Amino acid sequence: MLVRGAMTVALLAMASTVGAQQAAPRDAPSAASSAAAVSPEFVIGPEDILTVVFWREKEMSGDVTVRPDGKITLLLLGEIQAAGWTPSRLAADIQSAAATYLTDPNVTVIVRQINSRVAFITGEVNAPGAYPLTGPRTIMQLIALAGGVLEYAKSGEITVLREEQGQSRAFRFSYEDVSRGRSLQQNFLLQPGDTIVVP
Repeated sequence: MLVRGAMTVALLAMASTVGAQQAAPRDAPSAASSAAAVSPEFVIGPEDILTVVFWREKEMSGDVTVRPDGKITLLLLGEIQAAGWTPSRLAADIQSAAATYLTDPNVTVIVRQINSRVAFITGEVNAPGAYPLTGPRTIMQLIALAGGVLEYAKSGEITVLREEQGQSRAFRFSYEDVSRGRSLQQNFLLQPGDTIVVP
């Protein structure tokens, strides 16, 4: 089916499945209901899961995972670079490539799941695990996302582990001090791959 219209770039942050269905094009795969909330400046990376939607071209739409080499593969279009681009830039590239097969294709790129930019928290917190860094996030904020420290945690002896240029670094963090407004310089912004250890 040939389609006329301008490119649509949508970064969908859904509070509910119903809200997602209202915001997404009718042809969007059901996976769009679990789209991640990202800023327009979010940069796609390897292992991120995307939903690419061609409006009224359902057979070309679907979920794709960014490969370790930074590319995705789409029906008819083949390989397209995705890592390093924002969703809007990727949508523009896909639309340009699709113009060979469609008239004025209308493309939407949705970030469904972020796997390339995550920080980890382990130990004595309510919900240890990996958490996406969709924007700037401090140590204290990630601890809050993990449900806070447990009753018997040694909250004054928390460690943040980081790999920088092949070197391992460890930073001490005192939850007790920061929660009381002291030594706030400890509460720095996390980087992808950081691990918070709560003993």
